[in-house]
Amino acid sequence: MRRLLCYALIPAAGALLAGCGSGPELRVKDTTRTFTTVVVDAGHGGKDNGALRRYGGAEKNATLDVATRLASKLRESQFKVVMTRSGDVFIPLDERANISNRQSNAIFVSVHFNDSGRRGIRGFETYYHSSVARPLAYRIQQHLLTLPGAVNRGVKTANFRVLRKAQYPAVLVECGFLSNRSEGAAARNANRRDNLADKIAEAIVDERYGKGTYRAPLRPSTGSNRPSCHSERSDAKRNAVEESRGHLSDVDLKETGSFDKLKMTE
Repeated sequence: MRRLLCYALIPAAGALLAGCGSGPELRVKDTTRTFTTVVVDAGHGGKDNGALRRYGGAEKNATLDVATRLASKLRESQFKVVMTRSGDVFIPLDERANISNRQSNAIFVSVHFNDSGRRGIRGFETYYHSSVARPLAYRIQQHLLTLPGAVNRGVKTANFRVLRKAQYPAVLVECGFLSNRSEGAAARNANRRDNLADKIAEAIVDERYGKGTYRAPLRPSTGSNRPSCHSERSDAKRNAVEESRGHLSDVDLKETGSFDKLKMTE
């Protein structure tokens, strides 16, 4: 009888220990159709260079430049914007998520550049953790693919800390491989960085208000003081581009060849 009782208690004890180890799952609020605040996260910073390559330089510099441009475009689109960093400073991953979680009615967009030991790898990737962020991730990827020479490396799920700790829809955008000669060189180009920010901003605005609602800010080189103008590309052309791309497919995380993001899951 005692032996039977012990056998009966073992599964119960195991279930109890498993429950204690896993902890409560974070509930993510679906604000994709209501958000008024965008938290823009420039990856790395300070003592953390991120990827550091001859072609693309330090990732922390490229991410800050794109994030700053993105923040400006979103403010012109009447969003409240909170940046996790606006200078070359180190912000822990948990604090980046906390900054987002302290907002009300927000989404979180983290800007990164990729890295690989294989120099031939190139292309855009967009990551999400919660299913509520999936449509935003796909929309951002679709808009990035309209850039000249864009290569689709897919929309993927990942357990990155800044994504799994977010209480709002959160995505991480990989804006190309600094380890690739052409994409690394492009990452140093101000026009390319502005185009990256513009596509991400367009996707965010379209996600909130509907397709075709984004008004791209005029470039400083035009000398105009007007805050914005109509996007040059028509909806018909956008539809044609997206149809030609077809449906984006999920790609196994192992296929990315990325080393830079491993530490983000710690």
